Amino acid sequence: MSSHHIVREKQEPALLVLSMADFAFELLGQLLEWSPTLIAIPETAIQLHDNQIKIDWLIANEPINDLQSDVKLMLVEHELYLETALFHLIDQGYRAVNIITDNFNADKYLPYAEQIDLVIYQHDEKIYPIKPGFSKWTPAGDIVKLISQPTQLTYTGLKPLNETTFETAADGFFTMEFNQPYLFIAETI
Repeated sequence: MSSHHIVREKQEPALLVLSMADFAFELLGQLLEWSPTLIAIPETAIQLHDNQIKIDWLIANEPINDLQSDVKLMLVEHELYLETALFHLIDQGYRAVNIITDNFNADKYLPYAEQIDLVIYQHDEKIYPIKPGFSKWTPAGDIVKLISQPTQLTYTGLKPLNETTFETAADGFFTMEFNQPYLFIAETI
């Protein structure tokens, strides 16, 4: 017996592709599994198109002639691709977005952390914002990196390897408490 799932529009995270440099094609396939709304910039749109991957939105000021004909155009000013896409997704009621990039800057993402769930993939890392009191189950030996630095940090279930890198001490939950609304952490994927 097979199971059938109905995926409603905007139920799955959208996928914003800002760079494909050093990104595993296998992971891209996993992110595309549930047919998310796919948004690309000109450079990545061509790469995706060359791999027969359908793009829903192109962030640019003019269309690319060689792409499939039903790609919608999202106008951008001053090459603010990230901001343009996030504003559009929030405005359209999306609750989450996966972003592939090779240039993560926490300050650019922080203003959106309250409005949409963010997961950023950069090279071999998965980066996301957490709130104070964050707790997650992980196996022993997983690496957790602080991307943004809190002035006060307390934690359980982690062994510090240096100022920004921790290892999970045992199978089980680790927790982080800090004194700001959000903190970005990274896990190796």
